[in-house]
Amino acid sequence: MGFRLANVDGRAALVVGDGYLDLETASGGVFGPDPMAAIGRSAELSALADTLVAQPPTGTLAGAVLGAPVPRPRNCFAIGLNYQSHADESGLEVPAVPLTFTKFPSCIVGPDAAVELRSDAVDYEGELVVVIGRAGRDIEPADAWGHVAGLTIGQDISDRPAQFAASPPHFDLGKSFDTFGPMGPVLVSVDQFDHPDDLRITTSINGEVRQDATTAMMIFDVSTLVSYLSRFTTLQPGDVIFTGTPDGIGMASGRFLADGDVITTTIEGIGTMTNPCVRVSDYRKEAN
Repeated sequence: MGFRLANVDGRAALVVGDGYLDLETASGGVFGPDPMAAIGRSAELSALADTLVAQPPTGTLAGAVLGAPVPRPRNCFAIGLNYQSHADESGLEVPAVPLTFTKFPSCIVGPDAAVELRSDAVDYEGELVVVIGRAGRDIEPADAWGHVAGLTIGQDISDRPAQFAASPPHFDLGKSFDTFGPMGPVLVSVDQFDHPDDLRITTSINGEVRQDATTAMMIFDVSTLVSYLSRFTTLQPGDVIFTGTPDGIGMASGRFLADGDVITTTIEGIGTMTNPCVRVSDYRKEAN
């Protein structure tokens, strides 16, 4: 059956229908309250979820405060130019290998958190996020999905002035401001999807659809990305991979995020994130 794991006010919870079960309570203490610990036991979590369907819910999702389902990833990888359409709109060649950078884990926030803007050129990038559930090094592509705990939604928010303040660009700094990694609303185990490599992804700004694609259009698919990254470092449970964004970003049209905008990101089978934008201050290129 698999599972849908949420972070409800800092505690791991299993989502059942419109409600949730506190994981520590529902498991009789077999699991603790930490979502990160649950991710490392994804096979046990799936088995437990099958036995809890009839339990009365702890609460409803509508009244819950959701945090990122992976609140403290050890590593947060991200992939650039992983859709042909995005490479085309950027006027850049498709890379021969996955174009990899990192987002600081400190940028991760929940699915309804406010995105704090610090310039007039902050961009949105809706992405599928892969969450590692089983450690591995030098993983073969054919075995890669077996190392994945599940999938969730992410926004790779990008401050373009900070990103392009230097040459080569600061991909890590420009994409790692506080609040620049909304994630959620839930982590969905791979066995919940009929076709995990082909999921529709959309991003809307104030109700206007700006991005609309399917993850089947990725140049380097999930198996390839997991295998590739595992050549360089041992992947550990809770590591996350932002897998790239399709075309329709603000930089291509000059339509960046502004104070009061609302970003809505949806991936079929996972759910929807809704992130309001708030202008908090100005980014400065040089420190005084």
